[in-house]
Amino acid sequence: MNSAAHAGPAADKMKTGNARSLADMDSFELNKVVGAVLATCLLLLVSNFAAQAIFTPRKVEKQGYDIAVKEEAPPAAKGAPAAAVTSEPIEKLLQTASVERGMAAAKKCAACHTFEKGGPNRTGPNLFGVVGDHVGEGRNGFNFSAAMKAKGGTWSFDALNQFLASPKGYVPGTAMGFAGIPKDSERADVIAYLRSLSDAPVPIPTAAN
Repeated sequence: MNSAAHAGPAADKMKTGNARSLADMDSFELNKVVGAVLATCLLLLVSNFAAQAIFTPRKVEKQGYDIAVKEEAPPAAKGAPAAAVTSEPIEKLLQTASVERGMAAAKKCAACHTFEKGGPNRTGPNLFGVVGDHVGEGRNGFNFSAAMKAKGGTWSFDALNQFLASPKGYVPGTAMGFAGIPKDSERADVIAYLRSLSDAPVPIPTAAN
């Protein structure tokens, strides 16, 4: 009897302990399951955000690319020749100019011009007596360009110097295709030669100090 009496409370305690252990175990397992579910959901959520960040295309605010384009000058302005620039006054250059050197240098002009008195016009007019003559007139009826006729004036030493330095720069629109004589001394020699082609050569001006 006493053994059974003592066994009864002990058995009850064991049952109670086992019940608590089972309850604690069930709670622990439940927490594990819930934790696993939450971790899985969190992982899926993070993966979804990462996928959107990587694969979602960015919105382009402006289509295409800006391309810098260099603006070209208008054809007329771009092709306009520079005005003639001479470094020495022609009066000074003529003091040491040579008619003989000028005659040799003027051979490059013989394809378009004649130099003898009464010579025919070719692509360009005859040049006998040109120094001091009117610009764009005479020359035995030569058909001057409108630009040359509009230039006016006379073929003074200075005018010839500027024209021979850059024909299209001095008379824009001239039909003369010759590029010019850039060297001052050679230009002076040619002008000295042209001066000699006259029955009454124009006096050489005195060089300024």
